[in-house]
Amino acid sequence: MTDLRSMTVEELTAWCKDRGQPAFRGKQLFQWLSRGVSSAEEMTDLPKALRAVIDEEGDISPLTIERKQVSKLDGTIKYLWKLSDGNCIETVLMGYHHGNSVCISSQVGCAMGCAFCASTIGGKVRDLTAGELLAQVIFTQKDAGRPISNIVLMGIGEPLDNYDNVRRFLTLVNHPAGLNIGMRHISLSTCGLIRGIDRLAEEGLQLTLSVSLHAPDDETRSALMPVNRGKGVAALFAACRRYFEKTGRRISYEYAMIDGVNDTPRHAEALARQLEGTVAHVNLIPLNHVAESPLKPSTHVAAFQRQLEKRGITATVRRRLGSDIDASCGQLRRKAMGESRSERR
Repeated sequence: MTDLRSMTVEELTAWCKDRGQPAFRGKQLFQWLSRGVSSAEEMTDLPKALRAVIDEEGDISPLTIERKQVSKLDGTIKYLWKLSDGNCIETVLMGYHHGNSVCISSQVGCAMGCAFCASTIGGKVRDLTAGELLAQVIFTQKDAGRPISNIVLMGIGEPLDNYDNVRRFLTLVNHPAGLNIGMRHISLSTCGLIRGIDRLAEEGLQLTLSVSLHAPDDETRSALMPVNRGKGVAALFAACRRYFEKTGRRISYEYAMIDGVNDTPRHAEALARQLEGTVAHVNLIPLNHVAESPLKPSTHVAAFQRQLEKRGITATVRRRLGSDIDASCGQLRRKAMGESRSERR
């Protein structure tokens, strides 16, 4: 079966022409897939012969809702989607004054091993296809009935560890015949894969790069994030400088505030030194507690922010959304996996 949802307009056009259809059918098919159809029968302006071929040769499997949680506090919606192979991923829809943002996953599970994250418990299962990335946006928008204006690649998985599929997804979601979401409305978060950052810089895309930093020194960061044990913090900041020089786009540094681990005045001073003279933004994140982790949320977020601002570093505290619905990465999937094992026993 051909994965039609992962194909570009040009590829769908060629696919249709190979089956005796005029070129314009490719764009029509792309538009239907972008609307979230689940079967060829819904594509009412396509001839029956083409719809029959799509059913026979094409895979347009929809995402199905395994679980859905809606926050009573702020309306945040968290989806646990089931994929066609039975694996599950998470997507979160958040409302802001500037519009609706969707946080999507890029992999089933994660291989990065960060100590504070539930997504990595159990490791990486597989990469998501470009169509599965796109489907999260499409079917979230369709189910919620709320137009999505912003996308954050910050869910389960490491986007730059699935580079080719993520890059294809960006092309699909940006296309005027589809969802037409501009690159400046897309944010991609990485734990710091230097080769991927350099590769992305060469693309010259106008998206926002977010680096999950979480510590300004090798000792602290390596204890929290195994990815740092390779080239270290200095190499990561050098890659970030190259990225800014190539793209002119300000980088956002994500910093989860963990009690007694990375939230001391010493850490704030070290972070300020690392960012001195750069165009950067620090996003301080109150830690979401993970049951399997001994790490606790910091009580020094405000003081840490003040210390950075005194050094001329722009720092904000992320607004907490969906705190009553397991809204941080991997928590709902992890809970469902645990319940499934209990049922099998």
